[in-house]
Amino acid sequence: MSDNSGDAGSGGLTVGSRVVVRRGGEKSRAPGVVVEDYASEAARAGEQLGRDWAPVRRWAVALDDGRLVFADDDEVEAEPKKG
Repeated sequence: MSDNSGDAGSGGLTVGSRVVVRRGGEKSRAPGVVVEDYASEAARAGEQLGRDWAPVRRWAVALDDGRLVFADDDEVEAEPKKG
């Protein structure tokens, strides 16, 4: 587990934040909770791996439907407040 839990990411996201993950455009939106932030690993992975396939994603998100997904900043947004 990384030690990035205190570092705010895109939109102020941190481990424990409620988010919506967008996949395949706006049609697929799944709510969940950020369980890990791989920012430091993602930043150096390209240099170390020497490849551009199977990229490291920044966020690990436990979706409400039970799946674990990995996503980049542009695929994750804070879940809108209900109220």
